[in-house]
Amino acid sequence: MFSCIEGRCITIKVLFTLKFSEEEFNKIRDLGYEVVFNSEGNKSTLDKLTEEELDSFDVLVTYNCFEKLDISKMKNLKYIQLGSTGFDQVPFDKLLDREILLCNNKGGYSIPISEWIVSTILQIYKNTKYFYTKQDKKQWICDYSVSEVYGKKIGFLGTGTLALESAKRLKSFGVEIWGCNTDGRSIKYFDKCYSTEEIDEIFSNCDIVVSTIPATKNTYNLIDKNKFSIMKEGSSFINVGRGKVLNEDDLLKYAHKFRGIALDVFEQEPLSEESKLWDLDNIIITPHNSWVSEQNSIRSFNLFYNNLKKYISHKDPDNIVKIEKGY
Repeated sequence: MFSCIEGRCITIKVLFTLKFSEEEFNKIRDLGYEVVFNSEGNKSTLDKLTEEELDSFDVLVTYNCFEKLDISKMKNLKYIQLGSTGFDQVPFDKLLDREILLCNNKGGYSIPISEWIVSTILQIYKNTKYFYTKQDKKQWICDYSVSEVYGKKIGFLGTGTLALESAKRLKSFGVEIWGCNTDGRSIKYFDKCYSTEEIDEIFSNCDIVVSTIPATKNTYNLIDKNKFSIMKEGSSFINVGRGKVLNEDDLLKYAHKFRGIALDVFEQEPLSEESKLWDLDNIIITPHNSWVSEQNSIRSFNLFYNNLKKYISHKDPDNIVKIEKGY
C-alpha cells in the first residue's frame, strides 16, 4: 500500500471526520498512515479544504460528512470507511463510476440496539407506559392486562447482526424466534427461517414482528396494509431498521389492532410534530436513539483500526458494501 517515487516511500493519507483521542490516532499512524482530523460537526472546515488538500487523501473515515465535503473532488480517494451501519447518506452517484471501496460499521451498534428491542418488547407486554402515566398522577391502579413474553413467537425481518444479537438475548425468555432472510438459510438462535418469498409466514404467525432490514429499492414501503392486515389481533410491531421500509399511513390505519408499536426510525426524520403517530396510545417513539451507548466509540475505533490494518496490508477490510445491491 506504499507508493515509492525515486526511492522515497509515501504513506497513505487518511482524513478522519470522527474524533478520537491522540493516542488512538497515533495507533493509526503506527500502521503507516498520515492522519488528518477535520470534524464534520458544527465547527467543521471541510468545505474550506483546497483542491490540492482534497486530492491528497486516499482514505476517508466518516459518519456523514457528505453535505460538507464533495467527494467527487477527491480525485485520489480509494476507500471510505463509514462510522454508521446504514449508508443512506452516501452519494452513490459519485461512487459508481469509480473504484472506491465502501465499508460500513456493521455490527458496531448491534448490542445497544438489541437491548432497545428487548426493552421495548418488555415495555409493551408489561404495560410500563400505562404505569408511568399513573405514577405521574400519583394513582394506585392495578392493571390486569399485563402479559408475559414467555411462549410468544417473535419474527425478525432480516437475520443480520441486529436480529442475531436480539435473538441471542430473547431466547432466555422462553420465546420462539423466527427469521426471514433472502434464501431462508438457517441461523443460530433462530428456531425457523423463511425466505423473502415466504415473508408473509412471519406476519401471519408471529405475535411480535421486528423489522431490522435495510432500505433498498426492493424494501421501500414493503411493510404496508397488506402485511398489517394479516397480522394477529393483539400482536405487536417494532421497526428499528429503516423508516422507509414502512408505510406510516397504513400503520396508522391498522394501529388499533396492535397491543403495541415501537418505532425508532421514520421515513422523515425528525418526525414532524404534525404526525399522527404521536397521538397513538399504544406506541413507543424514540428519536433514532436505539444505537446510543458509551461503548460505541471503543467498538468503532477497533473496527476502523482492524480495517485500516487490513487495507494497508493489501487485504480486504470487513463489511464491504455492495453498492449496486444497496447492502
